[in-house]
Amino acid sequence: MEDLSKEKIRSIIANRVAQELKDGDVVNLGIGLPTEVVNYIPENINIILQSENGILGMGQTPEAGKEDLNITNAGGNYVSVKSGGMFFDSLMSFSIIRGGHVNATVLGALEVDEEGNLANWMVPGKMVPGMGGAMDLVVGSKLVIVAMEHTAKGSKKILKRCSLPLTAEKQVDIIITEKGVMEVTNKGIVLKELFSTSSLEDIKENTEANLIISENLKMVNV
Repeated sequence: MEDLSKEKIRSIIANRVAQELKDGDVVNLGIGLPTEVVNYIPENINIILQSENGILGMGQTPEAGKEDLNITNAGGNYVSVKSGGMFFDSLMSFSIIRGGHVNATVLGALEVDEEGNLANWMVPGKMVPGMGGAMDLVVGSKLVIVAMEHTAKGSKKILKRCSLPLTAEKQVDIIITEKGVMEVTNKGIVLKELFSTSSLEDIKENTEANLIISENLKMVNV
């Protein structure tokens, strides 16, 4: 299949995730790749972006040299804030999240499985970030979208059963990778869109979970 650069992979995923968001949604974008979704949100819809460190109303990534050094998202990256945006403490932030006021959360994953279980943090004791607010977000949000590369250094990430410590059980709704769009259902993972960067044989070969092929499978040029 086509050999994609990291930048192209991230662009494909972020652009497709943005199409899942609806006008008026309150959306949390996780650290890493998901933060790039903000740059692909259509101009004709108004999305209210929330960051768990206490921001509601984030805008696009500021141009180099135009950053406000006092405004960052939960990952420590500089962000802009739209007119009418607001700042608050962690208590208010997680009251919004745990109170069910976030319409969608977009986050990366180390592993996802057929039941919609999610593992997105590493084993304790390692010199890597911990779980952060992900546990609250995936349980408190109405829609959970996993945005990630399909494999990691050749290792499959969409599994029959997660092997790493779980962030949450049965909470993932949609998986979007550079190869396609999959929906987690009570029957398993349904492949709904296949991107031009892949093929049916390729996506099956790189997925451990049993993929159910939708009768209305869409072939999408990216």
